[in-house]
Amino acid sequence: MKYPQLVPDRVCNTACKVYQTDGLNRDGSKKKTVIFDGRCFHSEKSKQKLSAEKQLITLSGEALFNGDIAPSSSVIDGYAEIDGREYRIYGCEKAKNPDGTVNYTRLELM
Repeated sequence: MKYPQLVPDRVCNTACKVYQTDGLNRDGSKKKTVIFDGRCFHSEKSKQKLSAEKQLITLSGEALFNGDIAPSSSVIDGYAEIDGREYRIYGCEKAKNPDGTVNYTRLELM
C-alpha cells in the first residue's frame, strides 16, 4: 500500500548537510561523517524544553526530511549545517507508516 508523503519533496528547498559525530580525532577535534547532503524543510521557531536534568533548553528550530536520512542508525546525534549556519541536533524523530517504513525524519535543532 502506498502512503501519502507528509513532507513532500516540493517543500524541501533549503540546502542542508547532516553530520554524525563518531568520537575524536588525534588532535582532539570531533570526527564528523556526512550522513545526508541534500534539501530539507527548515523552520526557525524558538521554543523551550526541560531536559532530563531539569535544565531549560532553548531550541532554535527544526528540520524536516522526506523519508529516512539515516537508515543504518536509529538515533541521529551530531550537527546540521543549514544555509551556512551550524546547529547542534538536540533530538530526532522518525515518523513511521503503519507498515513500518519511515515517512519523514524530524530533527530538533539548538
